[in-house]
Amino acid sequence: MKLHLKGGRVIDPATRTDRVQDVFIADGKIAGLASAPDGFTVDRTIDVSRLVVAPGLIDLAARKMTAASEAAAALAGGVTRVVCTPDADPVLDAPDLVEMLQHRARAMHHAQVHPLGALTVGLAGRELTEMAQLSAAGCIGLSQANAPIADNRTLLRALQYAGTFGLTVWLRPQDAALAAGGVAASGAVASRLGLAGIPVAAETIALHTILELVRVTGTRVHLCRLSSAAGVALVRAAKAEGLPVTCDVAAHHLHLTDMDIGYFDAQYRLDPPLRGQRDREVIRDAARDGTIDAICSDHTPLAADARLVPFAEAAPGATGLELLLSLVLKWADEARVPLIDALARVTHGPAQHLDGLRSLGIPSKTSDEAAGAGKLAVGLPADLCVFEPSTYWTVSPALLRSAGHNTPFLGYELPGRVRLTLVGGHVAYETLAV
Repeated sequence: MKLHLKGGRVIDPATRTDRVQDVFIADGKIAGLASAPDGFTVDRTIDVSRLVVAPGLIDLAARKMTAASEAAAALAGGVTRVVCTPDADPVLDAPDLVEMLQHRARAMHHAQVHPLGALTVGLAGRELTEMAQLSAAGCIGLSQANAPIADNRTLLRALQYAGTFGLTVWLRPQDAALAAGGVAASGAVASRLGLAGIPVAAETIALHTILELVRVTGTRVHLCRLSSAAGVALVRAAKAEGLPVTCDVAAHHLHLTDMDIGYFDAQYRLDPPLRGQRDREVIRDAARDGTIDAICSDHTPLAADARLVPFAEAAPGATGLELLLSLVLKWADEARVPLIDALARVTHGPAQHLDGLRSLGIPSKTSDEAAGAGKLAVGLPADLCVFEPSTYWTVSPALLRSAGHNTPFLGYELPGRVRLTLVGGHVAYETLAV
C-alpha cells in the first residue's frame, strides 16, 4: 500500500531533522520526504497534523518477545525493533535456537526481533558458546543477561574470543558475591525496612574488572543497565580514555529512587535496584549529555501472582514496552531535554548497537535487517512511530497489552500516546480515526 502521512512534525535525530513535512511510503520503504516522487499514486492519506512522526523506537532489552501479547505491547508503544536477551526458554546458546526464535518472531509480522546469543553455554558461566556460529545465525552480540561469570579467567577468554570475530559483548556490571541475597539498594531505606542490600560497590567493582579486561583485549563491550552515580563516572572516564564501551539505562531509573519503595511495595522490586536521589539525578544528566547512549525498557513481564508476595520474595522486573516513549518524554520535559535529543536515546542511539555484525568476513542474517534502523531517509524501511506528545494517559492494567501488568508506574499520568506504528510500511498499530 502507498501511504501519504500528511502534515506531521518529522523528527529524525540521526539527521537532526525537525520540521513539518509530508512522508510518502511505497513498497515498505520511505519513497519521499516533503514531496512525493514522480508518478506516486496514493492509496491512503493519513492526517498526522499536530502529531510527531519519528523513527520507530528501538528497545535494547526485552523478554518473551515471541509471545503475541508482548509483540502487541511493542507496537502499542511505538517500538519497531527489539533486542531479545538470551535468557529465554530455552537459552539462546545454539544457532538452531536462535533461528527458531527469529522464525517465530517473523511469523507474527510484528516488531523485528534482534537476538543476543548466550556468551556461555546455558548461561552457566563456564563453557564458551560457538560465538561465530551464533553471529552467523543472526545474533547481534553475546550476553550473559543477568547471569554473572564468577571466574574472571573465563570472562577474559570470552572477551578474547569475541574480539577475534569483531563481536560486541553485552554485560551487566554486577558482582555476584556482593549482590547475593540483596533485594534493594544498600542504604537508609533498606536498613529501615529490614531488606538485604546491594551496595554500589557491586556495580563499580564489576565495572573496574570489565574495563580492565577491555583495556587488555580491545573488545567492544556494551554495559547494560547502569544504576549508580559512581558507575556513570567510571563509564564517563572510560569513554574519555577512548575505550570501546557504550552503555544504557532502564527508563524507570530516570524517575524513581529507593524512597519510592514506600511500605514494601513489590512493584518497585527491580534489578538493578532503585538507588538514591543523587544517583537518579546523575543518571538523568548522563542520559542528556550522551554518556548514556540509550534508554531501554528492560521489559520483564511477570504473572500477576509474582507481586502477591512479600517484597523480598518478589521476582524482580517491570513491564515497560508500552511505557518507554512516555517515560522518555516525561524525563525530557522535567530535565528540559530537547525532544530531538530525547528521541535519539530510543532511536538513533540504540540503532548503533543493532549492527553488531562487524565480524571478520562472517555473514549474518541481520545485516540487511539492521540497515537504516533508527533513521528516516528515502529508500530506507518505513519503520515509524507517530505519537501525540501533548496527550496524557493514566497507566492502568486495562490499557496494557502486555501479559505482565507489573510496573511501578500504575496510576501515574504520563505524557505521549502512540497513534500509529508502521513496520516495513505496514500499519501495525493505529488509534487514529480512519
